[in-house]
Amino acid sequence: MKIQSHIDLRKKIIVLACLLIFIVSMGTAGYMVTEGWGAFDSFYMVVITLATIGYQEVHPMSVSGRSFTIVLIIFGVGALAYTVNTAMRIVLEGELQEVLGRRKMEKKIKAMTDHYIICGYGRLGQIICRELRSNDVPYVVIEKARPEEDTDSAELFLTGDATRDEVLIEAGIGRAAGLISVLSTDAQNLFVVLSARGLNPTLKIVARAGEESTESKLIRAGADRVVSPYHIGGLKMAQTILKPAVVDFLEFATKSGNIELQMEELTVTQGSEFANRTLSDLGIGRKFGVIIVAVKRSAGEMLFNPTHKSIVEPGDTLIALGEVSKLKNLEKMFRK
Repeated sequence: MKIQSHIDLRKKIIVLACLLIFIVSMGTAGYMVTEGWGAFDSFYMVVITLATIGYQEVHPMSVSGRSFTIVLIIFGVGALAYTVNTAMRIVLEGELQEVLGRRKMEKKIKAMTDHYIICGYGRLGQIICRELRSNDVPYVVIEKARPEEDTDSAELFLTGDATRDEVLIEAGIGRAAGLISVLSTDAQNLFVVLSARGLNPTLKIVARAGEESTESKLIRAGADRVVSPYHIGGLKMAQTILKPAVVDFLEFATKSGNIELQMEELTVTQGSEFANRTLSDLGIGRKFGVIIVAVKRSAGEMLFNPTHKSIVEPGDTLIALGEVSKLKNLEKMFRK
């Protein structure tokens, strides 16, 4: 974990600093005792000896002083070389840059609000991140080890175990809008859901389920939605054979980056000018050229193919189909 990495680097720096201070202190004390020199002259002699500069001795030196110098050279120069070599390795191997980069990332995460936490960066996690990124949705990824091929990515990548509360807290779960858990096992996803729900009761949680029997457990643990990739994949493959035109249309309408046609959801807030009015009164089709495919009621009921007399109530979500530019204009109206 990154916390352990910080501790290890700090220990290395402390050990190196203590070793250097010990050598200089013992050398200075040694010259003061053997030669009776003052503190500054003794310190100066230690510095020029360890630096192997070769300046002349500060004062004429006795046999005991020269013997002490030999011991200081044998042990002190070797210790100094080890200190310098270790310090250079810390810098060149990127340990220092890595820690500084992590601190910069921590500051960015602490400043984030209403973001999403992605637990797991496997094939599913990467697809989810790509979709969120294409829609300019802020997110943080949690994974035990960052893939090397993703090292230069600008993503906020938190190295750690997503099942641990402290890692979720570090990812800003208290300020997050939602969490998506796509870890490799159902047990891990269950732990994440339990921890996340306990840390943030209002969090929107979506979890992956490998087995159908796990779906109900994840719901009971606190997940708002459970997605089974195998079930969805199987259905889609079957529908591709049975109803290829329908599948093609849905892919065309929901594909990220499609500039011709998109499906979008628009939520009607309390006090909105769109609330408590019929679709005919709103004139969304006439004004924006957008089709309202369905209306999801606040209670969860889905009204498909609503008529012009259908009333839009606060908390309802409109499922709209249309060109991207027109959908964006309509979305701006809903945000007012």
